[in-house]
Amino acid sequence: MTVRRATQRRETKETTVEITLVIDGGGDARASTGIPFFDHMLEQLGKHGGFDLAVEATGDLEVDTHHTVEDVGIVLGSVLKSALGDKAGVRRFADALVPLDEALVQVALDLSGRPFVVYEVDPVAEWIGTFDPQLCEEFWRAVAFAAGITLHIRSLAGVNGHHVIEASFKGVARALRDAVRIEGTAVPSTKGSL
Repeated sequence: MTVRRATQRRETKETTVEITLVIDGGGDARASTGIPFFDHMLEQLGKHGGFDLAVEATGDLEVDTHHTVEDVGIVLGSVLKSALGDKAGVRRFADALVPLDEALVQVALDLSGRPFVVYEVDPVAEWIGTFDPQLCEEFWRAVAFAAGITLHIRSLAGVNGHHVIEASFKGVARALRDAVRIEGTAVPSTKGSL
């Protein structure tokens, strides 16, 4: 089997982002964005998704963390779409129910080619270190629209912001790990393409 991988670099006046993704990796993940909690979450995504993931980003953090977080999401979605190619043989649909102590998050996704996001997560905390939890929705929207996936994320329980956000990243990771799994040869759609 050909290893599914992609690398992309994106530069704007606000950010420079370079990401390499190997879908059929071993969970070796490293991230450097200048936002420590966000790095931790990206590393969770790679580790629990079973992906090799390398994220390097610099941005106008003196303005806000928004541009960096959103642009990393755009590039991550783009490399995921590129690495998946025509999606022949993928499982396509997947879901995960992930606990982290008192937090419980439900994720469902479809590698449909049709971007859509339902994000019902109460971030609980106003800030986690230097990270604004409200940016998680912007991040997932950027990923989903760049990758062309339908993504639902719901928090079902939780009082600790770190736990809720981390459970959501782990939930997406586990669902993606399942959805990208090869279980046939045909594109899983009656239309013949995704």
